Amino acid sequence: MSTSPTKLETLAIHGGAPVREKLLPYGRQSLDDGDIQAVVEVLNSDWLTTGPKVGEFEEQFAAWIGARHAISFSSGTAALHGAAFAAGLGPGDEAITTPMTFCATANCILYQGATPAFADVSPDTLNLDPGEVSRKLSACASSRVKAIIAVDYAGHPAALDQLGEIAKDHGALLIEDACHALGAEYRGKRVGGIADMTVFSFHPVKHLTTGEGGMVATDDARLAETLQRFRNHGISSEARQRQEAGQWFYEMVLLGFNYRLTDIACALGLSQLTKLGPNLARRREIAARYTTAFRSMPELIPPSVRAEVNPAWHLYPIRLNLSKLTVDRGQIFRALRAENIGVSVHYIPVHLHPYYRDHLGYRDGECPVAEAAYERLISLPMFHGMTDADVADVVGAVSKVISHYAR
Repeated sequence: MSTSPTKLETLAIHGGAPVREKLLPYGRQSLDDGDIQAVVEVLNSDWLTTGPKVGEFEEQFAAWIGARHAISFSSGTAALHGAAFAAGLGPGDEAITTPMTFCATANCILYQGATPAFADVSPDTLNLDPGEVSRKLSACASSRVKAIIAVDYAGHPAALDQLGEIAKDHGALLIEDACHALGAEYRGKRVGGIADMTVFSFHPVKHLTTGEGGMVATDDARLAETLQRFRNHGISSEARQRQEAGQWFYEMVLLGFNYRLTDIACALGLSQLTKLGPNLARRREIAARYTTAFRSMPELIPPSVRAEVNPAWHLYPIRLNLSKLTVDRGQIFRALRAENIGVSVHYIPVHLHPYYRDHLGYRDGECPVAEAAYERLISLPMFHGMTDADVADVVGAVSKVISHYAR
C-alpha cells in the first residue's frame, strides 16, 4: 500500500496492483470456539426449538439493553412484522417511515395491508426528519396513521424523543428499527427501552449474530404478550410450558405465524452476547480511525454524529462530494472494488424500488434529501473482526482512488 497516493499511481481498475490481494467484505460474522461449543451443547440436548435457551436469551438480552421484555423472532424482518401487527396496523391504516432503509422496514407495513407513507430524512444523519414527519401527518389523514417507524441508520439513533412526542400526540406508536443499532446510546440510555417497540436484527453482519434472527423489545406487557403469540401461530401457550405442566390443551387466539427462533440460534446468541461490549468498542475504534483519516478530504463527507448520541456503527457510509471529483459514484465504487475493498451502497430509497413505483405508485422526487444522498453514498467495510491492517488498507485505497479522481 502506498503511504502517499498520487494521481500518478496506477489504479487497479486501470491495470495497477490492488491495495489488497483478497477482497475485504463490507461486513461479516465473527465466531469463536465458544460460540461453536454453545451450539453443540444444544444439539446434544432434548430441545432444539421452543426450549429453555429461548427464554434465557430473551431475558439476558432484555437486561443488557434495559427493557422489561424481549421477544425473539426468526429474523429481523419477522420481528418488524410482529411489531407492525402488535401496533394494530391493518387495511386502511398508514405508517410513516423513512425511505433510507432496507425494504423490510416498509414491507412490514404492507404485510398488514396498510400503506407506507415516506417522510424525508435529515441531511446530517439521514435519519427520519421529525419536521418532515409532522408535515406528512398534516398532508394525510392523521387519524389513519397508527405507527411511526424510525430507522437508526448506520447505527446512529434517530431523534427518538421528538418522534415519540409526535407519535403520542397523534395516538400512534413509535417503532424503532434498531437493526443497525444494538448497543447504541441515546442521551445516556441504550436503545431498546425508549420507543414503544424496538426491533433488532441478528444477521451475520450485525453486532451479534444468531445466523438469522431478530428481537422486539418493549416495556409494555400487553404488546409483549401479543408479540409472543404472533410469533407462535397465534397460540396462547408454548410447547415447553404445556410439557412441564403435563397438559396438552392449547388454543389459537389470533392469526399468527411460525416466526420462532430456535434454541440452536439462541445458544449462539447467548454466547455472542458475552462479547457484545468488546465488539461495539472495536467498531467505534474503527469508525474513529476512518473519521480521523477522512475529515480533511474535501472530496468526501464522513458520517455525522449528533450530540448526546453514541452510535453503534453497523455501517460507515461516506458521501462523495461529486463537485470535487471528475467521475460519478459508480466509477469510485468500481475503482474501490478493483482494489479489493468490498464497498457497498446503503440504500436505494425504498420508494424507488420497481415494486413500489410500478405496483404502488410511488414516484421520484418524493424524498429529495434521501434521493440526493443515495447518489453519493458508499459504505466502507465495517465489522468488529477487522484488523488494524484491514483498516489501513481501506484508508489507503480510499485515499488512492479519491486522489486519482480529484479535480
